[in-house]
Amino acid sequence: MSTKIVITGIGATTPLGGDARSTWQALLAGESGISTLEQEWIARYEIPVTFAGQAKVKATDVLTPQEAKRLDPSSQFALIAAREAWADAGSPDVEPERLAVEFATGIGGVWTLLDAYDTLKEKGPRRVMPMTVPMLMPNGPAAAIGMEISARGGVRTAVSACASSTEAIANALNRLLTGEVDIVVAGGSEAAIHPMPIAAFASMHALSKRNDDPTKASRPYDVDRDGFVMGEGGGALVIETEAHAKARGAKIYAELVGGAVTSDAYHITAPDPEGSGAARAVLAALKQADAKLEDVIHINAHATSTPVGDIAEYNALRRVFGDHLDKVAISATKSSTGHLLGGAGAIEAIFTILALNERTAPPTINLDSQDPEIPLDVVTSPRKLPDGPLLAMSNSFGFGGHNAVIVFRSYEG
Repeated sequence: MSTKIVITGIGATTPLGGDARSTWQALLAGESGISTLEQEWIARYEIPVTFAGQAKVKATDVLTPQEAKRLDPSSQFALIAAREAWADAGSPDVEPERLAVEFATGIGGVWTLLDAYDTLKEKGPRRVMPMTVPMLMPNGPAAAIGMEISARGGVRTAVSACASSTEAIANALNRLLTGEVDIVVAGGSEAAIHPMPIAAFASMHALSKRNDDPTKASRPYDVDRDGFVMGEGGGALVIETEAHAKARGAKIYAELVGGAVTSDAYHITAPDPEGSGAARAVLAALKQADAKLEDVIHINAHATSTPVGDIAEYNALRRVFGDHLDKVAISATKSSTGHLLGGAGAIEAIFTILALNERTAPPTINLDSQDPEIPLDVVTSPRKLPDGPLLAMSNSFGFGGHNAVIVFRSYEG
């Protein structure tokens, strides 16, 4: 890949922190962002799962009242993350036609949609807000960012469940490689800590039921894992060509060198137990990166803490890497953040970038007894990564059989 694509800005709001840096520091400290839900609807609807990874800083404490009123929570998180990333990148001066947005969500404006339906039923159609449709649209977060930074090179939204924001970042890479644009703001957000999605996920036995010990509920690879934990927030990256970044004197975190998307065509919710589709995504991303299997030293795994999903991802990785997998430092950061669904890949991309930039793999918490069927080298306390050029990967897989993988390389100048 002759044209280098680099990361020049990061931004996030998560259950661990209100920005990327505080989130990263809390992650390294082994903190949990999971807490008991105190909302009145928990008791009113007798919701069976009473905890989640709520955003550490409320979006309404950051945005103006006017902004918050016109944006669904998913768009609120997106705008906060994108503003931080844009400022972190130095607020680049770029022609609007050379600036694009690739920003994803898994569910979109669920709060707006369901609140509007309640209003319709209780108060009639005249009381439904005129802004309801723009607020509930899945492309609402991307559109809000596009208007914020005057992006006229295309604003797009990938909606592929929990693979969404990783797919968006892969799409950004390919747009930059074609030369269509100079900068892309990419990432994803989710705000689905709402009684209906929680009840639905609980009904399909996807969520952990550890109501009495929520901080220990997300436990990837542990023999006692019993489901994922819902999280909310968003993450954003500023991605551009190296030539453009150098011309404006930007700092560079890492290179984005590969991205791939595949599908299982196996089951609407269950992953292919053999991991063949996920394995193809890994191989395709590494091929675009022009990398060898042995180059990979760190993986931020999808690792949702579900009994079936964790094993399927392991099978995919073992299929690809063989014995080399035993030498790869694996981090499962959903143990701290919960699962941000369509926003998960974005914040995990940030974790992967910072792991390379600071040469430190973040820890997996709550791994008390590792499942013998998943013999990985799991990082359980911050681990120093070696000197020299490094290659790391971030995986995301979603309902519908969506697989997305991105590959980063340490930036050596």
